[in-house]
Amino acid sequence: MSTTQQITAELDGWILEQVRAGQPPEAVIAPLVEQGWREQVAIDAVETVMRRHLERHARDSGLPVPVRVPAPVGWNGASAIRAGDRDVHVLAHLVHPQVVVLGGLLADDECDALVELARTRLSRSATLNLETGSDDVHGDRTSQGMFFRRGENALCARIEARIAALTEWPLENGEGLQVLRYGIGAEYKPHYDYFDPDKPGTARTLERGGQRVASLVMYLNTPPRGGATTFPDAHFEVAAVKGNAVFFSYDRPHPITRSLHGGAPVLQGEKWVATKWLRERQHD
Repeated sequence: MSTTQQITAELDGWILEQVRAGQPPEAVIAPLVEQGWREQVAIDAVETVMRRHLERHARDSGLPVPVRVPAPVGWNGASAIRAGDRDVHVLAHLVHPQVVVLGGLLADDECDALVELARTRLSRSATLNLETGSDDVHGDRTSQGMFFRRGENALCARIEARIAALTEWPLENGEGLQVLRYGIGAEYKPHYDYFDPDKPGTARTLERGGQRVASLVMYLNTPPRGGATTFPDAHFEVAAVKGNAVFFSYDRPHPITRSLHGGAPVLQGEKWVATKWLRERQHD
């Protein structure tokens, strides 16, 4: 079997033709494997062709060029992933936007411990002011929250190492964990997590690790009603279930990623979450 293969112009065109026809990845990869390609080499070839195509399309359309992002699961992959010290279950995988619902990322006692460590440090949540670069309270976000420094304590360090293993993304590229509490009626209206590079207030933030490229929202309790994480452009929502998480990525700072998301209002009880954002480069 071949360990390397040349991507000819003919092969490039054939792969694009299959993708445009709506063929799933396994249907594009299978003929290459039948011709003697190693499966991983075939997968890499298809990804290379698609990346080149996306880059050309972006340049021709005046869009930002896509970058590599974390991708914890692939097409029709394993139902469980070994994330360092723990097996995490894949409950759902949406392709565009890339959204992965994960079961059992955190143990119950880890959820409870994060809540207790954060409880006395909460204040009204703020958002980055894209014009000034300051963190300001905004009416679209009505939660309370706090940040842990990366590796601030043994629990944070263990969870951060687990996330790095799950996403195969460098630990030092992650921001510190943010814990949020939403009371009845509290919400975070739909928004994007990336920083708009054209706004004057984002320059300083982008210097500290580049763009955000992925988000991971971990549910620390199960509210009796409400509090789902919503993806309006995809008509998809994820229920807040203790120990579970939702991962999503965005390969460029543009709505084309369809990564618009929000925290729906809590209708009964309260909701606690821990959020982890991943950057392009080391974040200090």
